[in-house]
Amino acid sequence: MKWTQTFGTYAIVTIMALLSLIPFYILLYLSLNTPSRTLFDGLLLLPDFYFPNYLEAWRKSDIGNATVNSLIIAVGAVALIILASAMAGYAISRYNNKFHSLVFNVLLICMMIPAIIITVPLYSLMKSIGGINTQWAMILLMASNGLPFSVFLYTGFVKGLPREVEESAIIDGCTPFTAFWRVTFHFLRPVTAAVVILQGLAVWNNYGQAVFFLQSQELRTIPLAVSMFFQQYGAQWNLMAAASVIGLTPAVIAFLLFQKYFIKGITAGAVKG
Repeated sequence: MKWTQTFGTYAIVTIMALLSLIPFYILLYLSLNTPSRTLFDGLLLLPDFYFPNYLEAWRKSDIGNATVNSLIIAVGAVALIILASAMAGYAISRYNNKFHSLVFNVLLICMMIPAIIITVPLYSLMKSIGGINTQWAMILLMASNGLPFSVFLYTGFVKGLPREVEESAIIDGCTPFTAFWRVTFHFLRPVTAAVVILQGLAVWNNYGQAVFFLQSQELRTIPLAVSMFFQQYGAQWNLMAAASVIGLTPAVIAFLLFQKYFIKGITAGAVKG
């Protein structure tokens, strides 16, 4: 009876994994088809292996420059998110008072507000401070979008750490600030990895706000570069798919680097010894 349950569990997980891979297979399939071929032409499971699509997509979309822009914005935003949310989560969990509880509740409410809803007032604000078509403004905007959920993750994780972690460092002469960065933050690697993956992908894939605030061709990010195959060049599915595969590659690499900490960070609250 036990082996049948195990087999059934593995079978369900395998089926779910295969279903999840179907969109990625279709994307790769389209990227390797000739321009004259659609998805349902010829053998459905066998593409044409037409690799010039990648060269043409790279040239037409200038996706190399878009990748650099996306990387600058993602790294800057994630760095700010980690810096601010780690300290905020630590303060809320360790120094619990009415003010910190109020701040935490406000952040929880902000998590429920879709970012696209506040795009119009944000545009007016960005225009008044000269933030349109600037990477620094986009970094601040993406950091503010990701801050509430990241503080939520850090707060839950720090609550699972014993206070002795930083108290012993304070006894040895560290201030609370240095004790946090030199000792406590070391134990926050799992949740930090989760923040890097979740917020990094959110910034990397952001289109709804980038299309408003990054209107210059030189500042286009990967989603904007891919979207041009539905605008300037019409619906060119093979080039769109090829550009998407190129844009996905850095995100996949980042996930593989941090994935071993990802589950630990999401299930925050475990005590680290």
